[in-house]
Amino acid sequence: MISFWGQLIHQVQAAKALPGPRYLRTLRWIHETVRPATYVEIGVRWGTSLRTALPGTRCIGIDPNPALRRRPAPNTRIFEMTSDAFFEQNDLADLLGAPHFSLAFIDGLHLFDQALADFTHLERFARSDSIIMIHDCLPLDRVTSERTRTTDFYSGDIWKLAKCLKEQRPDLKMATVRARPTGLCLVTGLNPRSEVLVRTRNEQLARYIPLTFDDYRNSPGQMPVTIENTLPAIRSWLGA
Repeated sequence: MISFWGQLIHQVQAAKALPGPRYLRTLRWIHETVRPATYVEIGVRWGTSLRTALPGTRCIGIDPNPALRRRPAPNTRIFEMTSDAFFEQNDLADLLGAPHFSLAFIDGLHLFDQALADFTHLERFARSDSIIMIHDCLPLDRVTSERTRTTDFYSGDIWKLAKCLKEQRPDLKMATVRARPTGLCLVTGLNPRSEVLVRTRNEQLARYIPLTFDDYRNSPGQMPVTIENTLPAIRSWLGA
């Protein structure tokens, strides 16, 4: 890992590239706008993003190594396991007390293949107006978006999931909020009966894993549209 100064330099670069609030405020805006009955978060870490949920929301947090800095709310359950193990061993609908989740956030292992698996697992428990949020879809540079982590500031190659969904699932409604430090992609119009990504998983891995940051930088039209990181812009997109 690089030094504190390297982390600071990347944070300054990210602030210049995506000026405005950090993604945690964006998450809070979305919770306040959608007011979800149920919320699922993959990748809890310190629990900071989980705390953006409203008091009345039933929450499920999934992380193999959570390091919560505060005790979770009474209506929150933390599952200390990988997301693959969670979906293999649990019925999300039973845990939520509802057949569908309202809102979900993918922020776990920062690799395209795992994020793709997380998305397909979640979509089985979605309805058309459920929303899946995917962190880190506007990478900063080549080094911080590599599959092998060598920096403190790190987004991994999650941007490939946004590209994959846009190209392979034109039925979805997508937009990426320009939220610091590396974007927040919103996906709705979900279909729990869709088998496209499951049936073609190996093809998608072979197609997207080899892509590089240059492929991202040189083909902006192949990524979801972006929207400004303001409450009116987010509410407008969600309302539409």
